[in-house]
Amino acid sequence: MINFKTTKFLSDKAKTIREEVFVQEQKFVNEFDEIDPIALHLVLYDENHAAGTCRLYYSMSQECFIIGRLAIHKKYRKKHFGAELIKAAEAQVRQRKGQKIGLSSQKQAVPFYEKLGYRPIGEYYMDEHCPHIRMEK
Repeated sequence: MINFKTTKFLSDKAKTIREEVFVQEQKFVNEFDEIDPIALHLVLYDENHAAGTCRLYYSMSQECFIIGRLAIHKKYRKKHFGAELIKAAEAQVRQRKGQKIGLSSQKQAVPFYEKLGYRPIGEYYMDEHCPHIRMEK
């Protein structure tokens, strides 16, 4: 049984998952930024164990909600929890009357987001050592 906890701050559970996935596994250096204090943070729990997280915020410059920092703990991958987190974040956007959602996808994750209805916008760019592309729905 999965459930979600949503907070207006970066919880210890969300921070731990992001550190394990982005810093330890993927070797990103600049994981935590000025967006974290203003974002809504979602944590997906599987049987009371924190399994994944993402954040959501409104970007004035892009005029849309942004889903970011989607991370699933290694132990919980292949269970479709990433899609469940995206659906939960999209529900938050609908509650806020949002019309458009953007995100920055790592190149290897583009097919995942395309299956969920997102489309690439523009060209690939480097974020630290990893190619990314902007996507919208």
